[in-house]
Amino acid sequence: MEEKYYKKLWWKIVFTTLGFSLIPLFALGITIYYQFSVSYTAKIIENLKTLVENRRSSMDLFFDERVSQLVTVANTHTLKQLGEETYLNKIFKTMQTRSQSFIDIGIIDQEGNHLAYIGPYPDLKEVNYKNEDWFESVLSKGVYISDVFMGFRKFPHFIIAVMSREGGKTWILRATINSDIIENVVRAAQIGKKGDAFIINKRNILQTAPRFSGELFGHPQTPDFSKTVETLVEEIVLDGENNFFAATEISNAKWILVIKEDPKEQLTPLLKARYIAVILFLAGILIIVIGTLLTTRSMMNKLIRIDREKAVSEDMVIQSSKMAALGKMAAGIAHEINNPLAVIGEKAGWIKDLLAEEDVAKSKNLKEFEDAVRKIEYHVERTKKVTHRLLGFARRMEPTLERVDVNKTLNDTVDFLENESKYRNIDIQVDFQPDLPKIMSDSSQLQQIFLNIINNAIDAIDKGGEIRIKTTHVPKNNEIMIEVTDNGPGISKENINKIFDPFFTTKEVGKGTGLGLSIVYSIIEKLGGRIMVASEFGQGTTFTIYLPVKE
Repeated sequence: MEEKYYKKLWWKIVFTTLGFSLIPLFALGITIYYQFSVSYTAKIIENLKTLVENRRSSMDLFFDERVSQLVTVANTHTLKQLGEETYLNKIFKTMQTRSQSFIDIGIIDQEGNHLAYIGPYPDLKEVNYKNEDWFESVLSKGVYISDVFMGFRKFPHFIIAVMSREGGKTWILRATINSDIIENVVRAAQIGKKGDAFIINKRNILQTAPRFSGELFGHPQTPDFSKTVETLVEEIVLDGENNFFAATEISNAKWILVIKEDPKEQLTPLLKARYIAVILFLAGILIIVIGTLLTTRSMMNKLIRIDREKAVSEDMVIQSSKMAALGKMAAGIAHEINNPLAVIGEKAGWIKDLLAEEDVAKSKNLKEFEDAVRKIEYHVERTKKVTHRLLGFARRMEPTLERVDVNKTLNDTVDFLENESKYRNIDIQVDFQPDLPKIMSDSSQLQQIFLNIINNAIDAIDKGGEIRIKTTHVPKNNEIMIEVTDNGPGISKENINKIFDPFFTTKEVGKGTGLGLSIVYSIIEKLGGRIMVASEFGQGTTFTIYLPVKE
């Protein structure tokens, strides 16, 4: 009946799980692919925008630094000093140590004549710049950055000029900048096989040589971005193909940086992802089917195991109830014994006082009386210790969280088992670390753990042997380590992995339930600790318990 029920339940779970898994999987796959496509395209646009803005920032910084250098030179030196070419040459060399972008430098008066020139083109000293557009611009604005041009030097370059006044005289510090530096910055933004990047001025004239879209000083073969003010990213159809364009203004030079990307190259990972997604989709279906079958089988096994665990839990409750009842009984017995014991002790003291009187002291049996009183007092004291242990044991039956001295709890447990061990001629040796940190735990549960393990060791040895108990603080993990070692027969390899299983026992029928170590394992886990066992058949067994030191 049970087998038929479980089989029917197995098929029901399989079909239900597959139905609720595969239908959403198809819907989820389509949705994810669409969202991924949209997100990936948005990411490409965002990355392109970031790229163009980063390149713009690099060029803005480049122009700011060059202008600052020239302004600093113009403001910290006199016209007389800079008009001397020897002095100007020293300044120029100092500037070149910081940047190789400067080709030459010159001082020009308000009439457009060179007062001094340092550079590879000495013939430029004779050139008058009064009629040049840039000359009037720098006199009116104070700072001027030109477009790229050929000029008298006959190669692409641009100039930065700053104006200065001194003693009623106006003069200009002018430097020529190698445009290859700007070319290198732009070229680094040419991504992929079809990607392009270039700079145009406000008249849509190329200031750098593009990769595919035209020639230097010509118009680019792309839409006109010369009116761009803010950063923009657009998808534009060019020659029948979609292209992403990003454009932004370089504020210092009033140029426009344009970057072009081929979306096919950028979307290649998405296309690959589509094929991978199909493979993963099919693999997912296979995994779901296999997983469903395995999970269902596991669930069936768990249902069977739950019955066993339920039995263990019920037994633990029964054991706890027994221990609590035993504690109450022990307390009652201890109190019942203590009352007559107090009377016996009191009467023994009274008899001792009587023996000191003169008449009794002369009795020939005085020595025997005194010996009898001493024995009575000795056994009264011994019985008191036993009852105190019973009371201590009874108090520990109530579960409470408190600071526990592990050494003391172990010592009390050993004292409690003293008669049992002596009767079996078993020597229990202790090696407790002094000043062992106290732990926050339940002393009653610890007592139950130690009683079970030491009792097991006594049962394993049976008669004539040795048990060693050691405590140590492990600072690395802030744990207390308790080792209980016996020289009994040990545990075989095939049994050592089963000793913590419920109902497993190697004792004779009727001498063990097989729940002792299972309960110990469960309690230690609940206390946040762990237990390990090491044993060799015929060589004895060592149980090692680790308990955390908690504040």
